[in-house]
Amino acid sequence: MPLPEIGQDAVDFELPRDGGGTISLSALRGKNVVLFFYPKDDTSGCTAESVDFSALQAEFDEAGASVVGISPDSAKSHDKFKAKHGLSVILASDEEKSTLEAYGVWTEKSMYGRKYMGVERTTVLVGPDGKVRQVWPKVKVPGHAQAVLDAVKAS
Repeated sequence: MPLPEIGQDAVDFELPRDGGGTISLSALRGKNVVLFFYPKDDTSGCTAESVDFSALQAEFDEAGASVVGISPDSAKSHDKFKAKHGLSVILASDEEKSTLEAYGVWTEKSMYGRKYMGVERTTVLVGPDGKVRQVWPKVKVPGHAQAVLDAVKAS
């Protein structure tokens, strides 16, 4: 699947989340939602990104936005990741990769000449109406969370 396009309806999902229970996009309707898709808990880039979003959590809250990180790791892995790094953002588990595929972020990657399937670090801003407002493909972590916050405040 290709990445979502601005103006189209964001794909709804219901996924297990850290701390137990589930999280769905439809349950967050009526506010901006930042979905950041990342490859793996407790790796350097993913940790930095999650820490950056957590550091800005109060500002996202003030701007009326929910922040949800989604990776193929288990909810149990997310619990350990959150505890280890003091994360405040919601972390959703997509072990079946259905949401990752629906958002076009489960892609073929290559490292040292070896091809494999993995998550392309991507962020999607969904508006209160459930429509895609902005997409950041192939995210570079430094400064990214602040750029997303600026976009939320501008919307």
